[in-house]
Amino acid sequence: MPNNLKPTDEQQAILDALRNTGDNIAIEASPGSGKSETLLMAQAEVKEPCLYVAFAKADAQGFGMEKDEFGIPTKKPKPILKSTTKAQTLNSLGHGVWGTVVSKLVFMDGRTNDKNKLFQILSNMFNELKGKDRKDAWDQYSEIREAVSMARHLGYIPTGARAFAPYAKSICNREQLEVRLENKPTQFAWSLIDNALITSIKAAYTGVIDYDDQIYMSGLFGGTFPRFPYVLVDERQDLDPVNHAMLDKLCRNSRLVGVGDKWQSIYYFRGAETNGSEKMNKKFSMVEYPLSVSFRCPKAIVEAARWRNPTFKWVKDGGRYETLSTFAASDIPEGAAVVCRNNAPLLRAAFSLLSGKRSVQVVGSDISAKIVKLLEKIGDPRDSKDTLLLKIDAWRDEKLKTSNNPATTHDTAECLKVFASWGNDVSQAVAYAKHIFRQQGAITLTTGHKAKGKEWEIVYHLDRQLLGQDDQDLNLRYVIQTRSKDAMYEITTGETVWQ
Repeated sequence: MPNNLKPTDEQQAILDALRNTGDNIAIEASPGSGKSETLLMAQAEVKEPCLYVAFAKADAQGFGMEKDEFGIPTKKPKPILKSTTKAQTLNSLGHGVWGTVVSKLVFMDGRTNDKNKLFQILSNMFNELKGKDRKDAWDQYSEIREAVSMARHLGYIPTGARAFAPYAKSICNREQLEVRLENKPTQFAWSLIDNALITSIKAAYTGVIDYDDQIYMSGLFGGTFPRFPYVLVDERQDLDPVNHAMLDKLCRNSRLVGVGDKWQSIYYFRGAETNGSEKMNKKFSMVEYPLSVSFRCPKAIVEAARWRNPTFKWVKDGGRYETLSTFAASDIPEGAAVVCRNNAPLLRAAFSLLSGKRSVQVVGSDISAKIVKLLEKIGDPRDSKDTLLLKIDAWRDEKLKTSNNPATTHDTAECLKVFASWGNDVSQAVAYAKHIFRQQGAITLTTGHKAKGKEWEIVYHLDRQLLGQDDQDLNLRYVIQTRSKDAMYEITTGETVWQ
């Protein structure tokens, strides 16, 4: 959207509501409809101080900064917020709130293991165990770490924490937490999860915290929240239950303006509240206003996405949305993106494109470290390719016995097989994995989750058939469909000549 901040009719209706009513306002913003610009107008419209809070650091840092015609901050951006508006992430907000409880905070940011709070807690616990228990604990390290992190997003507090935090209120029980985990913990693992959480909470009271603590401790254990007459919340559909608990405390005497798109709610797997937009509307008696006109997607793409968002509109005519029965990857232009639900098809495509001397990057693959560690854990350096492939199958079958998400388990196994197939042994498979994840090229390969918030001129949706029919996958399909500013093509691995 242009930077002149001249309101559309829909934006004007929102500004009129701010000016003429006392309502809390919910803005349902379609993809590319200028939600950030609308919040900028909102903070400029009111005379009182405002707090803008965002889920992502990039959103908070970029809010109100002067941008070029492509929406990119200029080399020397000038802030265009009024002086009484403060922009920050929910993590930053929580950090300050917990600082009112503990006078001196030591932040362990996790960039390296020796500075990672949770790694230190778990490694100390595991190393105190003996024999088989120690081995079992380290074998389940990833699952236990995931559970502790998810617990802090969902608001699970072990009963043992009541001894030193009697007023903290848990908003999630063990059964609710287990449903959100990729694998169901064993009873042994649960004892370690609870002990790790209790140890972490105690450490937070001494001032030692990490990213998850910034939300968890401030949302559930106390602290003084700042007071602003207006609170503006971005990407509200992505907030987790503890984020919602923070808002309950933050907005007790504030007027709330929340913006998001309920159809882009795709982060259930990392703790996002289910039906979060609707729950926020009900809790704060919010009146809903639409931002339905996309400045990103042309007519053809908007029409293709109306199956999910019937009120979606366009400014730009033209565009293209096609399903290709056959396709040659040599036709992919530089600057385009290939988006898929799963990682494995993207990794196969990356290998093939690199073999054809194309320049690629696999964006922000949060599975990179996991894949390397699993290859080294599952295989022995002396294993042949065939032996490693058999071990991967055995690992997958064992994981499926306790998996809450079989699709993720299968995709992880397929990713492992991609690298195992390209190497003669484990060391070569690991080397190939590290090589792929280091690439920084001109064709972007990314999962739909990593594509959210991004846009490209041309987008290829790879293997749409991998998407299911549950709400999360339907929302993910909609997110992928609306990343393009010009043309969107659906392609399949089997019908594509990659080299």
